[in-house]
Amino acid sequence: MTESPDRCRAFRRLHEAGCFVMPNPWDLGSARVLAQLGFPALATTSAGFAWSMGRVDNGVTLAEALSHMRAVAGSVDIPVNADFEGGFAIAPEAVGVNVAAAANTGVAGLSIEDSTGDPSKPLFDFALSVERIRAARAALDTSASSVVLTARSEGFIVGRPDLDETVRRLTAYAEAGADCLYAPGIRTAAEVVEVVHAAAPRPVNVLVGSAFTTVEELAALGVRRISVGGALARAAWAGFLTAATEIAEQGTFGGLGGATPFAELNQRFAADSSPR
Repeated sequence: MTESPDRCRAFRRLHEAGCFVMPNPWDLGSARVLAQLGFPALATTSAGFAWSMGRVDNGVTLAEALSHMRAVAGSVDIPVNADFEGGFAIAPEAVGVNVAAAANTGVAGLSIEDSTGDPSKPLFDFALSVERIRAARAALDTSASSVVLTARSEGFIVGRPDLDETVRRLTAYAEAGADCLYAPGIRTAAEVVEVVHAAAPRPVNVLVGSAFTTVEELAALGVRRISVGGALARAAWAGFLTAATEIAEQGTFGGLGGATPFAELNQRFAADSSPR
């Protein structure tokens, strides 16, 4: 197993040039298979993890999230970025404490978002949002951690698709110490280009949850990092629900015909079967 400092350095190098895809596993099995497929880094998904526990997104505790981060990071040899939601706190000081704990799980990066979970006021106030990122940066600096800090502005996925406000927030987060900027929900080339230009020279992550673009297209727009959030988990759930619903409603088993063969799955995990 590659030591965490080495993976942090490798993760930082990935952000220096080019464009890489960082898919999102939801458990150890999916993490190991994605690593086998040759991806250079992975990222946890709060939604995928929550669904695997029978919860809604943002429905896990801090302790559960930290344990999951530790398990996924310890299951592969490549860097893992953590979806650390909103830092599991509101006050900047508390965010800093939790970020320090997250940095000790073996992850090479983590993200902090500015959404509140309140539909009537879905984003934290601008000043508070900036202070939360500043506190996360200070926590990492104090612990001498080289974990990559990503700041997320959630307006486009919480009903506030204001590009100017998103850019204002991301620019401020960069000034507060974020290493990477991320505005999930932007989709058009114009939106992506504006965010990339505003964030420069900081790298930008773009979320791809459907077939609206390609790696080549995003790379040409200057995107450095691509993630898929809960989309792989949703794809897996789609196959599960289709087959299970057929059995429940029709009493037939056609949906099982396209399942990955037992031997193939067993072989994929054969080399990883020993405890870590």
